[in-house]
Amino acid sequence: MNQPLQDASIALAEKAQDSINNERLQNAIAALAAFGGRDDGGVARETLTQIDLDARRHLIDTARALGCEVETDDCANLFFRRPGTTDLPPVLTGSHADTQPVGGKLDGAYGVLAGLEVIAALNDAGIATRRAIEVVAWTNEEGSRFGPGAMGSSAFVDPSRLPAYREVRDGDNITFGEAVDAALLASADVTRRPLALPIASCVELHIEQGPVLERAHAALGVVTGIQSVRWYKVECTGMAAHAGTTPMDERSDAMMAAVAIAQQLYVYVAKEAASNLRLTLGRWQVGPNSVNTIPGKVDFTIDVRCVDAEVLERFELYLTKITSGYQWRGSISFECFFSRPPTHFPADMLSLIERACVRAGHLAKRGDPQRLTSGAFHDAMYLAEHCPTAMIFVPSKGGISHNAAEETAPEDLYLGVQALAYTVVELANR
Repeated sequence: MNQPLQDASIALAEKAQDSINNERLQNAIAALAAFGGRDDGGVARETLTQIDLDARRHLIDTARALGCEVETDDCANLFFRRPGTTDLPPVLTGSHADTQPVGGKLDGAYGVLAGLEVIAALNDAGIATRRAIEVVAWTNEEGSRFGPGAMGSSAFVDPSRLPAYREVRDGDNITFGEAVDAALLASADVTRRPLALPIASCVELHIEQGPVLERAHAALGVVTGIQSVRWYKVECTGMAAHAGTTPMDERSDAMMAAVAIAQQLYVYVAKEAASNLRLTLGRWQVGPNSVNTIPGKVDFTIDVRCVDAEVLERFELYLTKITSGYQWRGSISFECFFSRPPTHFPADMLSLIERACVRAGHLAKRGDPQRLTSGAFHDAMYLAEHCPTAMIFVPSKGGISHNAAEETAPEDLYLGVQALAYTVVELANR
């Protein structure tokens, strides 16, 4: 882009940033939070439930009122399109509208509503862009009703994933495919589009869901990437026996073995503190799970994350060592059932977002943004496989999320949308 065009693009980006309406944004957040809203301030809106379908209809109506074209695809992802002056591939923003069984009003929803606020601001300011701007509401990011999470974005990027996703069942034995078909039927007035359409670039705005920005007194975060992650299932198989009659030195106690392994893992992670390795032993299953029976089988899961994939390689070698070297009468095995390498966002996208955040932060007298890595999964993780992608974070009070107490200061939410507006308009005029 030559200098006069670049200057004009920056001027439009600044105008868009200055046109964000905070009162309208806060009203939009409150309106969507009413779908599944709870007395404790939280939101219960799991994916593709009737409450979620009602929320989707609300978003469709809101987008149409802004003059957007609305489309959906075979995974029930919703796209709200503000046309550009050319047919070049669009710039995408947005997030997801589903929540945990009890979540907050911002996780995911903020990114969708922020995108719609950007479109409203562009309408107010009379700004046209070369590329269309699309706001997306991805299906089933949370993964609480149907696993895994991020089904919508991952199927969009790779449609071959969708057939297996459709067979997944929830706790009521409803398949994801049945739920998607019901959602598509409920939005029969919405045009269907193919999966995996070309996208020029993607920016996802999200609450941090952690304490880094708040501790640094930073109003905005430039997300450099997403941690690598591995999930393991460890199986300890011993022999169930009577708790009162079996001597301690003759037991094949699966719980004793599992606890010993767990303790060694915690010690190892403490020694790896400098690498920011994060360990969670999240799900335990004990058999026969009786108060007076020695456990004959114990399974537990490991969630281990780090921005450095080599650290996870070392962790797996250590896990192999301690599980194979544990001496007892039973057996221990493990398998890795999910693995993602780290996601690194492109340097030019980070530079643009940093420029947008610096301007918003300085105008508000809040200082410079901070660069950080996301510790959580996001749809942007999959979009990064499809097009240049990056993320913007705003602080979370107390670092709390997936909780009714989730909260971000209104002024920080406002700055996040201002940074998004600048970024999206710059990208849409390239």
